[in-house]
Amino acid sequence: MKKIIDCKILGNRRFSDEYSLLTLTPADGSPLPKIHAGQFVQVAVPNSKNTFLRRPISVCIVIDSRNAFTMMIRNAGEGTRNLINMSTGQILNVVLPLGNGWKVDKSIKNPLLVGGGVGQAPLGQLANEFYQLKVRPTFLLGARSKNEHILDPLFSFFGDINKTTDDGSAGFHGLVTQHPVVEDLNKFDMVYCCGPTPMMKAVAKICREKGVPCQVSLENEMACGLGACLCCVQDTKEKGNVCVCTEGPVFDINDLNW
Repeated sequence: MKKIIDCKILGNRRFSDEYSLLTLTPADGSPLPKIHAGQFVQVAVPNSKNTFLRRPISVCIVIDSRNAFTMMIRNAGEGTRNLINMSTGQILNVVLPLGNGWKVDKSIKNPLLVGGGVGQAPLGQLANEFYQLKVRPTFLLGARSKNEHILDPLFSFFGDINKTTDDGSAGFHGLVTQHPVVEDLNKFDMVYCCGPTPMMKAVAKICREKGVPCQVSLENEMACGLGACLCCVQDTKEKGNVCVCTEGPVFDINDLNW
């Protein structure tokens, strides 16, 4: 069930001027609604004269022991810059949980989790749900440089990490689709992918060629998160144009006109 709640910031871990990890909990102490891997929230940006719309942000991981969840924020403009500068104890108004997340099947024993840039963030809760099933996933993570591989400590708890960077500063020098792990893609029984659209389309193409099932989390621009504004429409094979915020953001690649 969707809720509009005030959340208190329990912590703001600043990695750089560009990235921050916020941890939030309901300000009134009420239990968080159930949040599934791949779902997102819409956050109202306080104290910003030019930011009228809420910002859609993926849930990185749910911390049940603290009745909290985390969000990775990338500085992409005034709204997200204000969020990065928030302090512990401040309040954010949040709509959650939104969208349909990853489909985690108990029969999946060897998943590959592919993330690019800030698209790495929603893989956290996905890995957490596999952890509950006693499944250890493999990660394939791409970024521009080593400075963007900020979630490695979290991911390494859940599975084995393969990294790429555009500049060669960490891991494999190149794109995720060029990493040697892709050559053995058939050993995985499901690929989960989130990142820039060109990257996801390239991963989807390889998965189709090799006959490996794949789910992608789209990053279409969203304004309302409720299917009213039609900003995030995506062309699909069976339903035509649908709102990513309500029908997704996660889709099976075979449902998309890519």
